[in-house]
Amino acid sequence: MGLLSGKRPTDLGVRDGKLKPAPSSPNCVSSQAPDSTHSIPPLTYKTTPEAALKAIAEIVRATPRTRIVSQTNDYLYAEYESALMGFVDDVEFWLPSGARIVHVRSASRVGHSDFGVNRKRVEDVRSRLDATGA
Repeated sequence: MGLLSGKRPTDLGVRDGKLKPAPSSPNCVSSQAPDSTHSIPPLTYKTTPEAALKAIAEIVRATPRTRIVSQTNDYLYAEYESALMGFVDDVEFWLPSGARIVHVRSASRVGHSDFGVNRKRVEDVRSRLDATGA
């Protein structure tokens, strides 16, 4: 990882039915954020949670400079590294039971602004997930 990668957070994951709240800085989007700066709609799927998570994992693996850090039957955590400066963003996907949605959180580790990169990333994953039919 690059010099600007920052340290991997130790407080990610699902706690009490929630992903980590968005910070005050605008370099994060979350489907569970209550404010318009950080809020983004959750992803949706038509198939089973297993098929949806498998499709998301394939999308993540197919993205350059991206690695899956951890995955369970309802959660996936990945790191995305920028090509130019080596900034790392932490991206989480959580499929709550019975909801047919995927809560997502995408946040930069360092800096203040991300120039919309995290929002664009989530929308790209949404588009690619929809295209799979999952």
